[in-house]
This record gives sequence, structure tokens and C-alpha cells, in this order.
Amino acid sequence: MMDKRILSSLGLCSKAGKLIFGVPMITEALQKGKEIYLVLEAGDTSDNTHKKITDKCNFYQVEKIRLDIDGGALASAVGKSSSLAAVAITDAGFYKMMSKYFDNQQ
Repeated sequence: MMDKRILSSLGLCSKAGKLIFGVPMITEALQKGKEIYLVLEAGDTSDNTHKKITDKCNFYQVEKIRLDIDGGALASAVGKSSSLAAVAITDAGFYKMMSKYFDNQQ
């Protein structure tokens, strides 16, 4: 049930243009100083990809959550056809909306 809410909310973020898709684009945005509030990582990323995302988020002090959702479901939720390792939320309002889902889980 919670996964459905998360995926629906990500779909809204995507339609509003408030997401960055994929690890290369996220790391580039972080390096350029773009405001990123939250990075959501698919649960099936490789160890190498997981380390890269984690290290970048730690360095730039951005919150990162690893989901129990695979990359295909993540991509489908945001309107992409191939698998996605991660997405980043670039809007404070959407971040606030998403963070309440994770506060309830912990």
C-alpha cells in the first residue's frame, strides 16, 4: 500500500517537472549545485551504483532513501520505459509530501 502511494507521488513529481532521472544526471546536478532535497534509489541497484549514489549524497549532504521497489517499477511510475536506478526530488513541497511517507515507515 505504501509503495503505491510513493509511486503515485513520484508520478505527480514527474508531471510537474520536479524530478531528475538517473544516476549520471543526479550526480551532475549535485556537482553543479542544483537544489536536490531527496534522492530515492531503487532497491535492486548494483553494489557499485549503490556506493556511488550513497557517496555523492553523503558528500553533498542530501538525504537518500533506498526503496523496496525495483528499477522497472520506479521507471514506470515516472513515465520512463527503461529501468531507473534513482530519481531526485528538486522541489521543497514534493519533498515534504514524500518525507511523510518515510516518517511513517520508520
